[in-house]
Amino acid sequence: QVQLVESGGGLVQAGGSLRLSCAASGTIFSINAMGWYRQAPGKQRELVATITSGGSTVYADSVKGRFTISRDNAKNTGYLQMNSLKPEDTAVYYCNAAIRTNVVLYVVRDYWGQGTQVTVSS
Repeated sequence: QVQLVESGGGLVQAGGSLRLSCAASGTIFSINAMGWYRQAPGKQRELVATITSGGSTVYADSVKGRFTISRDNAKNTGYLQMNSLKPEDTAVYYCNAAIRTNVVLYVVRDYWGQGTQVTVSS
């Protein structure tokens, strides 16, 4: 089985920084794309940033220049460095990863973490 566990959320003042981590564990052959999504109260879940296994990144316009996504393939861990945080960044942040668990069959499944709360006070 595969698990994604996020950590690093919390309460921070506007202008502050947080670093989220997402550790994947279990029977993992390879991890393709990893991503971070967020969901604020009363809103739909939205993409924050993604990163491929080769390091190519995509960011939501709202976080460009403030957030940086990265990964450590040797540790099966992804990161989201969040700087210059704004109250509108307040949300539950979810980690997502496309993971291949079978060395013979090329089957890739999406996995999600349980979410970590990020609250930015004004």
